[in-house]
Amino acid sequence: DITMGVMANPFYLDLGFSKSEIASVAKFFGFFMTIFGSLLCGVLVVRFGIMRPLLLGAVMVASTNLLFALMALHEGTPPLGWLAAVISADNLSGGIASTAFVAYLSSMANRHYTATQYALFSSLMTLPGKFISGFSGMVVDGFGYAEFFVVAAVLGIPSVVLVLILMRHQNEQQAQPERVS
Repeated sequence: DITMGVMANPFYLDLGFSKSEIASVAKFFGFFMTIFGSLLCGVLVVRFGIMRPLLLGAVMVASTNLLFALMALHEGTPPLGWLAAVISADNLSGGIASTAFVAYLSSMANRHYTATQYALFSSLMTLPGKFISGFSGMVVDGFGYAEFFVVAAVLGIPSVVLVLILMRHQNEQQAQPERVS
């Protein structure tokens, strides 16, 4: 999502939406859907633990990038409602994913070094996306928006696979009997 985020506003403008339409939809729907996604994730974490909402967020973030690809294939300017739906879905998934990831990073941090470890973990989390996003304009110029958003979705697959591996590892550890010293 970090990879595609820098191209969102240029994409909306190139589709023919005005700046005021973009601001109204992105700020209104985007803000409230991010908050709703965060709250929903909090409920899901309490109910299911961290891993399942983390997986849900990873899948949703990658999937919503495909909605942008579909919007890029639309002839002319898509209806404003379509923009609202895509932005809402993207921000809902972003709220879920970021909240689940914060919960996961927090669970990894040692209580004695929480601030330092959390700062390091969160910085490392954004580094690959920030680096790759620097090339996003070249990808759009070379291939187009639809292809760019498909690539952004594919870049989410390693996250989904990693969460599945972590879930399997967690299940294996829970299945092992505790050793008595």
